[in-house]
Amino acid sequence: MVASDFQFQVSVSSGTPIYRQIMDQVLILIASGRLAGGALLPSVRDLAVHLQVNPMTVSKAYSLLERDGIVERVRGQGMRVNEPAQKGSLRERREQIVPLMKQLAATAFQLGLSRKQVLSILEPLLEELSDDDESERAGGKSHRTAGGQEVVPRKSRS
Repeated sequence: MVASDFQFQVSVSSGTPIYRQIMDQVLILIASGRLAGGALLPSVRDLAVHLQVNPMTVSKAYSLLERDGIVERVRGQGMRVNEPAQKGSLRERREQIVPLMKQLAATAFQLGLSRKQVLSILEPLLEELSDDDESERAGGKSHRTAGGQEVVPRKSRS
């Protein structure tokens, strides 16, 4: 896999640490279905060169993703995206999402955002992920690159 396959980008002027920006981009790619379970992430060195950041920054992002169970280190291959966990019952899924939603609500409150403002930010993000899921179901079949990397085509936005 070539680091530019998924067009990782970071902004040094952002208030968000670079390692967190990398983590967030990986999570978004996974959530949107553009990075499937079993797919390999770019090597630490390749992504660091691509983003022009210290390899330790990329390594930190990958280590935290590994700690959270999102990826696993495979000897001789690199970091592989874990298969999604079993869906579980609605109650179990709610138990997983509620703490994250509480954290979101607390952060929004600290930033002085109203309920309406938070929803106006969240709804387009959910729509984007939903659009990507629909595109995949409508025939956006995945394929593997020469390096064995699974790639899901993006929905064209005309």
